[in-house]
Amino acid sequence: MDKDRIKDFAERVYRDMAGAMAIGMAYLGEKTGLFRALADGAAVSAAALAERTGLVPRYVEEWCAGMAAAGWLEHDEATGSFRLPAEHAFLLASEGTDHFMGGLFLAGPSLLALAPRLVQAFREGGGIPPEAFDADWLLAVDLMNGGAYRERLASYWLAQLPEVRARLEASGRALDVGCGVGEAAMALARAFPRAAILGVDPDGRAIGRARAAATGAGLANLAFLEGTIEAVPCEPPFDLVLLLDCLHDLAAPEATLAAIRARLAPEGVLFVMEPRAGDRIADNANPLGVTYYGFSLFHCTTQSLARGGPGLGTCAGPARITELLRRAGFAEVEPLTIKSFTNMFFAARG
Repeated sequence: MDKDRIKDFAERVYRDMAGAMAIGMAYLGEKTGLFRALADGAAVSAAALAERTGLVPRYVEEWCAGMAAAGWLEHDEATGSFRLPAEHAFLLASEGTDHFMGGLFLAGPSLLALAPRLVQAFREGGGIPPEAFDADWLLAVDLMNGGAYRERLASYWLAQLPEVRARLEASGRALDVGCGVGEAAMALARAFPRAAILGVDPDGRAIGRARAAATGAGLANLAFLEGTIEAVPCEPPFDLVLLLDCLHDLAAPEATLAAIRARLAPEGVLFVMEPRAGDRIADNANPLGVTYYGFSLFHCTTQSLARGGPGLGTCAGPARITELLRRAGFAEVEPLTIKSFTNMFFAARG
């Protein structure tokens, strides 16, 4: 065997393990407010940071050291102080924006906690049902996508569909399938106050949060329904249907797409957002691709298989997504030129 290759691979394993531990420490930083406490970029000692946050000093000291070793914090050895650079705070202490990365830190520990159940599924079949995922996962999904929905959906993304925007401005109808906690639906309701917006999701926990948020925001043109697409009446039809980051999760993707098509107005559009993955494994041999394969195994594929679905997976890729839409009866499937590092977009008509 090639000893240099063994050494190189051992180093890769340690780098990957270091990445997992860094995400674990980032989870602690997000949940305890340590990142937010460092957001001003000022240098601070671990002891002062502990006093500022009310946390146990020894834990804060070790966390600061670990985050500095990982390159997330800067450490001044002469003064013993730590600081969060502004460029890092832009991603770590910016909750509510479209560039906040904190959802990833909640997702990692939440998903990895299910590893023993996934081993069982590998051996016996089936999968992990949606209700088995904890509250941190629900929050993680919201943090990963919510900022983009609030800041980009109604403006930048739907600018690709001017005819749909015009109909929504003139009291049209929109449906968000798999709406989760409702951020996308609320973004539409705010942007198009004359339109009627409906969100549907089978997760009662998510729908409960969505309803509470909509009530708190005073959005009278918005409603949420617990259930699947079959619970949504076909009449009156919808000018826009959203399927955001969930087509690959579906237990019955073709049937769901056919049901969506039956609920679209004659000139209506299905707007699809899917993870930006390539059609070949080689296309996904990068950090984002590895992250998506992990999400796929620990959530997307397994929860689909748990319900008897095909387990399309997070890395379904544009060719498979396009083929699926066409098999469901959509005559026109158009890739949209929306800039995004993490997602790809399609408009399906007909």
